[in-house]
Amino acid sequence: MQTTLETLGQLERRLNVAVPIAQIEGEVQKRLARLAKTVRIAGFRPGKVPIKMVAQQYGPQVRSDVIAEAVNASFNDAVREQNLKVAGYPRIEPRDAAASAADALEFSAVFEVYPEISVPDVTGIVVTRPQTEVTSADVDRTLDVLRAQRTKYEPVVRAAHAGDRAQVDFTGTIDGIAFPGGQAKDFAITLGEGRMLPEFEAALAGMKRDETRTFPLTFPADYHGKEVAGRLAQFTLTVREIAEPHLPALDEAFARAFGIASGNVEDLRSEVEANLKLELRRKIEAVVKDQALKALREGAQFALPQALVDAEAQGLMRRTAENLRQQGAKIEDIKITRDMFRAQAEDRVALGLIVGELVRNEGLQAKPEQVRALVQDAAQTYEQPDAVVRWHYEKKERLAEFEALAVEKNVVDWVLARARVTHVPVSFEELMAPPKG
Repeated sequence: MQTTLETLGQLERRLNVAVPIAQIEGEVQKRLARLAKTVRIAGFRPGKVPIKMVAQQYGPQVRSDVIAEAVNASFNDAVREQNLKVAGYPRIEPRDAAASAADALEFSAVFEVYPEISVPDVTGIVVTRPQTEVTSADVDRTLDVLRAQRTKYEPVVRAAHAGDRAQVDFTGTIDGIAFPGGQAKDFAITLGEGRMLPEFEAALAGMKRDETRTFPLTFPADYHGKEVAGRLAQFTLTVREIAEPHLPALDEAFARAFGIASGNVEDLRSEVEANLKLELRRKIEAVVKDQALKALREGAQFALPQALVDAEAQGLMRRTAENLRQQGAKIEDIKITRDMFRAQAEDRVALGLIVGELVRNEGLQAKPEQVRALVQDAAQTYEQPDAVVRWHYEKKERLAEFEALAVEKNVVDWVLARARVTHVPVSFEELMAPPKG
């Protein structure tokens, strides 16, 4: 086998390989001889089929298999000889027959190699760690949310106002013609919740049961329904029922509904406080982790193998499409492309390469005790934590996610040990609020 290596770009390489035809033909004849001993052809006893007949019937497929295996094996051998670190899969190209030797099978493999990874200097970065604690007011606010989730509505005979739930029928038209999505019957609307356009809720406020009202509504120019965006519609709205909210009392029954066997409200408060502290710890860890990993990514100064970026973007696109399908989106309506995920894919690939380099050079592999601690921590949100831990340890592959988390934590700790960490006071409510926009 003869090989030559060409540099096509910063990471792209072409490996030219020549495999003697005699070597391939010899392997083809060996396989046909073995096949002749077992193949069944009408009119011949097993093992007595003439080799020419076996070659005539099975020769093309056998030769194709041998060539494919020879190409793969030759490429792998050449990669080892050249000490190349191949990123992704090679593109195999046959050589021009006119330029190839008659006694050799010649092909080229075009591929990318991994770059030299330089770990960014993080000694100059600043990581801000939120500093807060869970207060009684936070516990009260959470209990109010839990009570609101169990709100019961009771019909009333009066005009609707904020907080009420109304059952309505409505029909919308544009230029006198009904449009898709503009009609509904027995539709529930909670005033003040913000699910409907402001003009719609304004028209509903003050209406009573069995009252009908017609009003104009101009859809916003950026409305998600492109066919009605920016257009003026006329709606006819009929109220079928008005119901006012009644929050459950914070009492023994309420505490028992949340698994507090004693029914003691103070025990429920203690349970809520413990859960909030767990959420707070995880949130702070996530905020700090995002800053540390972002610093590593932004400091990356090496080229990225496009084969890895393409594969990552393809995976992100496929997972997004699957999530949309599970949410009820139609396949024909899912207009997403791989390029939409390229920037995210580049970040993930770059960070993955840096993390891998750090793990190898700094000994940041996941330790068994770290993995177990992470599994136990995750299991605390279940009713039977010990059973959850045992389930994860029944099969090694179930621990893969926690092993990756342990490695990630080791990398973050490595960054924090070198960066400048500052503590910034913030309220629990502000820290836990969802991001705006």
